[in-house]
Amino acid sequence: MIDLTALLADLTAESAELDALVAGLSLDGLATETPAPGWTIAHQLSHLAWTDRWALLAARDADGFAKTAAEVFTDGSDPIEAGAAEGVGESPEALLGRWRAGRAELATALAEADGRQLPWFGPPMKPGTMATARLMETWAHGQDVADALGVTRTPTARLRQVAHLGVRTMGFAFALHGLPTPEAPVRVELTGPAGESWVWGPEDAADRITGPALDFCLLVTQRRSLGSLALRSQGPTAQAWLPIAQAFAGPPGAGR
Repeated sequence: MIDLTALLADLTAESAELDALVAGLSLDGLATETPAPGWTIAHQLSHLAWTDRWALLAARDADGFAKTAAEVFTDGSDPIEAGAAEGVGESPEALLGRWRAGRAELATALAEADGRQLPWFGPPMKPGTMATARLMETWAHGQDVADALGVTRTPTARLRQVAHLGVRTMGFAFALHGLPTPEAPVRVELTGPAGESWVWGPEDAADRITGPALDFCLLVTQRRSLGSLALRSQGPTAQAWLPIAQAFAGPPGAGR
């Protein structure tokens, strides 16, 4: 069973950690380039605020979400880039205030969603999965911000939620690349930040992935290349999955 209260607490904590990185930045600081081509720190924060706004609409008005998405995503423009660009040149107070208010409102809406399936750009998801997805995005874009600022973050147990989403989206990653969903199960054995063992999949699976949880999370969010990480794969399905792993919705990314 998903503990939505605990997930929302993790999402709040992950957001607060990123907030602490950017709270003191000036307008020039927000203009710092990040590893995402063409995106500054302001783009990263504005993207999070934009996505929270869409998630809030999905939680409170499913029909409105479908109608607005059909309008925005079919006019030939790139709404994701437009949403990220909203924050460029915006004062730190306005941008951070918008992001803070939006994420707080979303947490309330998800807590009140009563387990309903929420529409999304990929498959519909329940509030717990939506909270996990928002945590994953906050952590991933937070990594971009940390890299831009030259900060090394201390991994936390919240990585388990990111890793869980990475495991659950294995079939999705194959489908994005036009490949059939694998029939063979994969055993994923990761070492958490405190040395704890996090495991998914049957113990007797022939296909296996092992390594640090941090490295797996960096891979499935495409923040680091496979060759730079201490992940090991065994078996054809595991070996085919790692190079295309992707925990986020949308087309396959270019990676780092």
